[in-house]
Amino acid sequence: MAAAPGRAGDPGGALETLVITAPGLEAIALGELAELGIAAAVVDPGALSAELTARDLYRANLHLRSVSRLAPRIGEGRASGFGDLEALARRVPWARYLPAGARVRLRVTCRKSRLYHSGAVAERVLEAIARAVPGVTTAGGGDEDDAGGDEQLVLVRLLHDRLTLRVDSSGELLHRRGYRLATSRAPLRETLAAAMLLGAGWSGATSLIDPMCGSGTLVIEAALLARRIAPGLDRRFAFERWPAHDAALWREVRAAAQAQALPAAGVALTGSDRDPGAIVAARANAERAGVLGDLTLAVQPLSALAMPGPAGLVITNPPYGVRIGDRGPLRDLYAQLGNLLRARPPGWTLALLAADATLERQLRLPLTERWRTTNGGLPIRLLGTP
Repeated sequence: MAAAPGRAGDPGGALETLVITAPGLEAIALGELAELGIAAAVVDPGALSAELTARDLYRANLHLRSVSRLAPRIGEGRASGFGDLEALARRVPWARYLPAGARVRLRVTCRKSRLYHSGAVAERVLEAIARAVPGVTTAGGGDEDDAGGDEQLVLVRLLHDRLTLRVDSSGELLHRRGYRLATSRAPLRETLAAAMLLGAGWSGATSLIDPMCGSGTLVIEAALLARRIAPGLDRRFAFERWPAHDAALWREVRAAAQAQALPAAGVALTGSDRDPGAIVAARANAERAGVLGDLTLAVQPLSALAMPGPAGLVITNPPYGVRIGDRGPLRDLYAQLGNLLRARPPGWTLALLAADATLERQLRLPLTERWRTTNGGLPIRLLGTP
């Protein structure tokens, strides 16, 4: 079995950590990690591996915009039978990560291994945890979004008879920044909005417009990026409950993040939508995020799109036209957007999410693919003009 990492609060102890993002966004996550001075490698679609000190783990959870979860490895070894699995699980220092009385949620995957029954594997791991930590209760299974609150998610993976045990350090998925309580139809996940901005190469130095802003996620994420506000400043993380958590180090990391935030965006950030209810939601979300003063939010149709200044980015998440009956009106919408963009000042560019090549062609613009992933199970691409 691989040696367990040092105390989670020890700045010198490195933990091999799985950095989880949406498949297709690995390059965006690699770039974000590099900005933090952290080297990483892609190990699977949507999964990167990085050696993180406790300081790095805290900083990554706090600062990463496009990533969903960070899960340090706490145990690893060969397990071709239940005896092996039990011995490995009992050697894990569970008391570093689980306080007495903790609620534990296990997510078990077994592939190409002699031990293939996930329920039986989970039972043995839970027995090992209960031996090490008094009063532990289980929270059952559930979807990825369910793990949060006061639960500790433990990831158990068996692949080719190799057991890997990880603890989630994030808690609720990292797209849950804490500001989006009001939503409009088909809200855009915050991590995906951030990946759009980063994929478009926008750094906060030029104006930005979302002419179909819905509940404001794109322009809010743009304001956070422009002001260098860490997206996790207003939320809590699972690692804060770990018995080995270094509270003094965490206060230092948070204070450094707060000190780097700028008082204002310094560029024009505009969101508009023809739906008054969407703008009401966008204002409420922006106020909770602390960036309402950085935004101009207006009820107006796409035809009123104006691009002031010599340079900027029009970025948006238009309707995808999933239902066949939607495509007629949407062809007109995309054609209108294309007409407006073809008449744009030369310093302005476009980035948008797209899921239908027929609708994309209505734009009549030269577009390049920046990345591709899925949203709600639907394949989507970020497209941009040169």
